[in-house]
Amino acid sequence: MIDSQGYWLKNTHIPTCLIVEEGFIPNTRENLSLCDIQIQEGKITQIIPSSLDTIGIDLQKNILLPCFVDIHTHLDKGHIFDRTPNLQGDFDTALEMVKQDSIYWDEEDLYKRMNFGLQCSYAHGTIALRTHLDCHEAQADISLRVWQQLREEWRDKITLQGVSLVSLDYFLTEEGVKLADKIAEIGGVLGGVAYMNPDIDRQLENIFELAKERNLDLDFHADENGDMYSVCLQKIAKTALKLNFTNSILCGHCCSLSVQPQGVVQKTINLVREANINIVSLPMCNLYLQDRQENITPTWRGVTRVKELKEAGVKIAFASDNCRDPFFAFGDHDMLEVFNQSVRIAHLDTPYDDWIASVSKTPADLMGLPQFGRIGVNYPADFIIFKARFFSELLSRPQFDRTIIRNGRIVDRTLPNYQDFT
Repeated sequence: MIDSQGYWLKNTHIPTCLIVEEGFIPNTRENLSLCDIQIQEGKITQIIPSSLDTIGIDLQKNILLPCFVDIHTHLDKGHIFDRTPNLQGDFDTALEMVKQDSIYWDEEDLYKRMNFGLQCSYAHGTIALRTHLDCHEAQADISLRVWQQLREEWRDKITLQGVSLVSLDYFLTEEGVKLADKIAEIGGVLGGVAYMNPDIDRQLENIFELAKERNLDLDFHADENGDMYSVCLQKIAKTALKLNFTNSILCGHCCSLSVQPQGVVQKTINLVREANINIVSLPMCNLYLQDRQENITPTWRGVTRVKELKEAGVKIAFASDNCRDPFFAFGDHDMLEVFNQSVRIAHLDTPYDDWIASVSKTPADLMGLPQFGRIGVNYPADFIIFKARFFSELLSRPQFDRTIIRNGRIVDRTLPNYQDFT
């Protein structure tokens, strides 16, 4: 029985890498520590190695994780697949279908779909989320207004960040400069899609300068393809070093890195590390889109070189990306599913090491939210309890019966109804 005033949770497995306090020793080969934690007035007040003397709710070694942090989503595109499907399942068709669907993107339509996505995220245990927002021309004002409204309405449940999404050539125009000003005004992140073209170097220098002048972080889509000659990630790193950019840089996808010669891969990784660039991989969407050809079985997974990047000291996160739209026909903004699929697609098991941080602590830090993604004394009591003792159990079932604790209390995690949505 959880008491709103205070209680102990005993005998719970917590990933050692997510425990703030030092001195905890893993009890399992999966780097889980058996702990007792005390909750009072919505905060964690003690965390100790599990003891027979502790009186409290026995979790029987079930795993406890901090609430998830989802650093790369597209709430504005979400849940349009039934209305505007991508029947070919490829990237180019996805672009065209979204363009066709955008005629419906008024404030009412965007609010309904984006709010639905946030309800899903919250019900699955997400506490912070960053969404990219299509911002070409008049759409920018509409999308950013809805995002600001939702950011305020959800502020006590999900910390919401927004990123502009346009092609980089847009920032060379007067409208693009105005967009950069708007992003600075509302506290967003400056972002865009980097793709190989004759003017890519000038485009990159321009967006970096805009960000420096406005003290903005940068968030790029880069190399979302299987083209071995696509080296936008390398060019982003070179530009960051050339201009001595010191704010945060996040690059998403980076799929082409997995099909390039080892010499190119190592050069890019070295530059990424030197430029202090962070990487987010979106394995579910990229598995869906990359290497798709009619009547031909795909032969690669679309995921970037997460192991090599991490080994080099680059911070790696995983995230939901698209959800039930032309870029990915599935998904429910469940970060456990994201982690589950990431483990399977990229072979992150045996051992699991500290990969669980890629959907919690690491993206929280990259979003500038150090109060999230970890378990420690004086931190908010925001966590998820699963009916699974080890990662092998955690990742073998959907975990629909997870318990979500926010501010020390169990919350209603009923998912929104598709019938109500449509």
